[in-house]
Amino acid sequence: MTWDAWAEREAAAIRDAGRWRAPRTFDARGPEGTLTDDGRAVVSFASNDYLGLTAHPAVVAAAHDALDRWGAGAGSARLIVGARPIHAELEAELAAWKRTPRAALFPTGFATNLGVITTFGGPGVLVCSDELNHASIIDGCRMARADVAVYRHSDLDHLAALLRDRGACRALVVTDTVFSMDGDIADMVALVDLCAREDALLVVDEAHAVLGPDFDRAGGVELLRIGTLSKTLGSLGGFVAGSARAVELVENLARPYIFTTATTPADAAAALAALRVLRSAEGAQLVQRLRAHVDRIRPGHPSPIVPFLCGDEQRALDAAAALLDAGLLVPAIRPPTVPAGSSRLRVTVSAAHTEEQVTRLVRALADALGTVPAR
Repeated sequence: MTWDAWAEREAAAIRDAGRWRAPRTFDARGPEGTLTDDGRAVVSFASNDYLGLTAHPAVVAAAHDALDRWGAGAGSARLIVGARPIHAELEAELAAWKRTPRAALFPTGFATNLGVITTFGGPGVLVCSDELNHASIIDGCRMARADVAVYRHSDLDHLAALLRDRGACRALVVTDTVFSMDGDIADMVALVDLCAREDALLVVDEAHAVLGPDFDRAGGVELLRIGTLSKTLGSLGGFVAGSARAVELVENLARPYIFTTATTPADAAAALAALRVLRSAEGAQLVQRLRAHVDRIRPGHPSPIVPFLCGDEQRALDAAAALLDAGLLVPAIRPPTVPAGSSRLRVTVSAAHTEEQVTRLVRALADALGTVPAR
């Protein structure tokens, strides 16, 4: 079979399963914009720009200034000549934010998980991973040279049993703090306590943790905190924060760090400006506004990711189409992204949404799914 024939066969199989997907161009600055394929004006409830910082004037201005000073790209990996002053400045502020001695930047959050897990997940290590972890964690586990055990979602009894039965292996536990498809949160207090008791390195991906959970290093657990610049901070990139020695090892051993061109100066400058907004009184107000929006859709829900389970794929597609007809972009999430029988609408909320837009969403969800509108 030729490669062309193989590609046609694979594409046909995906189409026959009703799961063919393609990029959809959204011409927008913030949540409102136009779908260029049909010219339809919509409000997006699908972005991870949780605080609306992608278009914040200070963030945009910082990116412009960095372009003027350093140009469009770094031109090289950090360990060669790709390091710029803005990279070190951002890393210092990220470390302060996460209350750690050091931080290291990566070009994406995906690359960060690959680099960190493969750095510490070598021979003689058991990596324990929550079954609903992000794809980047799953791929990092697959690429590591460690033994990998997947524990049932948020089942700390199962995790404890795996850790107790590991024999002489060192242990690494890796988890999202906010899970990307359900919007639920890990029990970080219990995880920290368990990893401290079992002498396990705890690696946490806080990509979606704009509303928490908050936790500390009580019990002396060894902890690495992974984050992204592309969601709450409205830019592009990823980072790991931890002890000085752990971060230095990442810089010396993580292939996605060593062999990738450094984060663009503009992205780094934008992220630094966004972080400073987040850590200010204005940032607290944006988080409070986001919290209020989430509570209007699902009171008390712990994150800005609010799923509406449909089960059947066609029901999810029909609901997404009904919302689109109402001018609201909420994509249907289907297998293989989620397990069969758990297709859903995945609403993501931003502080940039207006009260009127959230009201429209709540009413449209009620019409499409028969849900009772929130307040």
